[in-house]
Amino acid sequence: MKPTKEQLLAAVNRTVPDVIAPDLRVLFCGINPGLYTAAVGHHFARPGNRFWPALHAAGFTERLFAPLEERELLVKGYGITNVVERATATAAELSAEEYVTGGRSLRAKTLRFRPRFLAILGIGAYRTAFAQPKAQLGLQSETIGDTRVWALPNPSGLNAHYRPTDLARLFDELRRAAEQEA
Repeated sequence: MKPTKEQLLAAVNRTVPDVIAPDLRVLFCGINPGLYTAAVGHHFARPGNRFWPALHAAGFTERLFAPLEERELLVKGYGITNVVERATATAAELSAEEYVTGGRSLRAKTLRFRPRFLAILGIGAYRTAFAQPKAQLGLQSETIGDTRVWALPNPSGLNAHYRPTDLARLFDELRRAAEQEA
């Protein structure tokens, strides 16, 4: 159900619970929840967000999942979290300090839950949160404990730099790597 304007405004600074469990294949990590996502309480829920279509097109899921089915990812060995927990209208509202603090929290969460891969969905967020200003998309040289870090583009519909076919190809590279680790 589409949130009202009042519900969107009330979602500022809200958080969305992680979809997480120990020993996942991949923990997908968004930048932070948008207001639509926070209002409905499910990750990547805004219409036009390309996360769910990219997961399906890359073969992570056998069909296109709706955001309210997010917990079904756990059975497949996947989870979802965010670098910064608080919801904003756009990621541009986040400060560099919030990214760095979020990066520290994400590092601790990763060490606690031990996913095989941490996939950060936003190269700029990864660069700032982990002090890796020259990082490129794909597998990173940095690890967090035994967890390998992978940077992917932000799947937001606002990120016009990547077409759906590009996202599917880049997500598929991660899926293939994760399957080789299984």
